[in-house]
Amino acid sequence: MANPKVGLAGIGKLGNAMMEQWAEQQIPIGVYHPNTRRTEEFITQYSNGIKIEEKEISELDVLFLALPANKIIPFLSQREDSKTCYINMATSLMTNEVKKEFPDLHIAGLKFMGHATDLKEHGNGLFISEQTLPDSVIDMFKAVGTIEKDSEEVVIQVNKLATYHAVKAAVEIEEQFEKRSLPVKYKDRAWRSLAPEVMRSYSEGKLGHFGQEVVKEVKGEK
Repeated sequence: MANPKVGLAGIGKLGNAMMEQWAEQQIPIGVYHPNTRRTEEFITQYSNGIKIEEKEISELDVLFLALPANKIIPFLSQREDSKTCYINMATSLMTNEVKKEFPDLHIAGLKFMGHATDLKEHGNGLFISEQTLPDSVIDMFKAVGTIEKDSEEVVIQVNKLATYHAVKAAVEIEEQFEKRSLPVKYKDRAWRSLAPEVMRSYSEGKLGHFGQEVVKEVKGEK
């Protein structure tokens, strides 16, 4: 496989999800992790993965930083001035703040709106960026999803809003099952199958008669 021009630093949930989609298209991706063993274990899962060393990072055109927010600054502080474009993907770390910290580096922001498990299993992710990204990045993400131009703050708002209400619904289901002394195995079914699929059907306008009646009840229409 040819030497990769694009790399990935960060092999957690988001990194795995993106690699899953790129692997289907056989897009070569250089993978970096300070722990060589972890890198080797990771790329055995993906035929398009190529282990890269620290010294090779500066030879990349683009490096996606799918790292926790508190790891981005320490990582970039070790980089020398190069032509590599570093893509900040940490949701809670604003790219403008990173740019102020490293004015000599080429840094852009790209934030994922959604859940990594959904991205890994289904693709079709939604990514947000405030600036115009390199053509190489845009072309790569045709295999992963779509990129919308919007503020980075909107990703935090949407992710936090959806997470809050999803957790709230899960807790309320749990409380109702305890109150009604319903079996735990049925609670798991409500959490893992019923609630997610009802929400999906609602969003697609495909609720059945029973679901539509519940919507009227919730909205106070009956």
